[in-house]
Amino acid sequence: MTKSKSWLSLSGIGVFAVLLLAVAPLMLTDHWLNNLGKYCCWAIAAVGIGLAWGRGGMLVMGQGVFFALGAYSMAMHLTLETAGDRIPGFMVLYDPLAPLPMFWEPFRSATFTLLAIVLLPVIVAGILGYALFKRRVKGAYFAILTQALAVALAVLISSTIRETGGDTGLSDFKYFFGFVLNDPANKAMVYFIAAALLIVCLLAVWQLYRSRFGELLVATRDAEERVRFLGYDPANVKLVAFIVSALMASIGGALFVPIVGIITPAEIGAAASILMIAGVAFGGRASLFGPALGAMAVGWGQSSLGSTWPEGWTYILGLLFIVVVLFLPNGLSSLPARLAAARRKPDVQPTPVIVAAELEEVRS
Repeated sequence: MTKSKSWLSLSGIGVFAVLLLAVAPLMLTDHWLNNLGKYCCWAIAAVGIGLAWGRGGMLVMGQGVFFALGAYSMAMHLTLETAGDRIPGFMVLYDPLAPLPMFWEPFRSATFTLLAIVLLPVIVAGILGYALFKRRVKGAYFAILTQALAVALAVLISSTIRETGGDTGLSDFKYFFGFVLNDPANKAMVYFIAAALLIVCLLAVWQLYRSRFGELLVATRDAEERVRFLGYDPANVKLVAFIVSALMASIGGALFVPIVGIITPAEIGAAASILMIAGVAFGGRASLFGPALGAMAVGWGQSSLGSTWPEGWTYILGLLFIVVVLFLPNGLSSLPARLAAARRKPDVQPTPVIVAAELEEVRS
């Protein structure tokens, strides 16, 4: 990333921050501001995918796994906070006499919950990434393995009805770290947290792109064997990017829960992971803003078009995705550059035939 482009990107982050934190709260209703907060959660996860896939060449098809780690960590804490000293209501329905599962108990602590949101994805991604990258698993094999993990986790959660709520998920949260979620002011507070963390993630990725690590990540994507020949271990480079993307997905999932008010296996399975990938590809996976804007656009389509055409909006999304891939391989973020290049008129050089004819006229 050149110095001029780097500072232009930083200016863009500043404009984006003003739009999210100052303009949107004044222009949007409470309903649409809450929806925008949901889009910000998906955008946070998409920024991480842009780092891993766009710059690192790792097609992460199972980002729903890390989204789930953050989402269910937050959901368990909010469920226990709502229940107080009692057993959560959905557990009582299935087995009134059974105690609270042991792995739920630590999530009564807000500190433990926040640590789990950060550390769980880092540990899981570290173990998984180390096992895959050290064995040089990449390409379609890496994508299929990560997607299989998302499917397996969704099936596991669906089958553990008393422990996780099964297909109905966890919902009916009343408090968010002591704040009443039904209060519009507190809902706006959660939106500001999501928007601010999206800006922080963009700043973090911007710094990574312009750093030595960012250059090494791109080099690993384009010429992995040459990077290894120069004395670097490509597995370690990809592992760092994979862990960062997993952490961002977990943060997005954790904020998704208080904003939307529910988390189910449908939000973390293969379909959800593919929607994240589609948003990143739609916006432009190799750019800074493309993944976030693409994810927000897909989120808007799901909310707006999905309510009007529940069965047909996915076909519209698929058609747009095909058009973008065919005509804009680098996503919609490359459209301004393409238009600018098309407007430039190339210098017309005289052909040798014309020059020769003019010389003949002069001689005669």
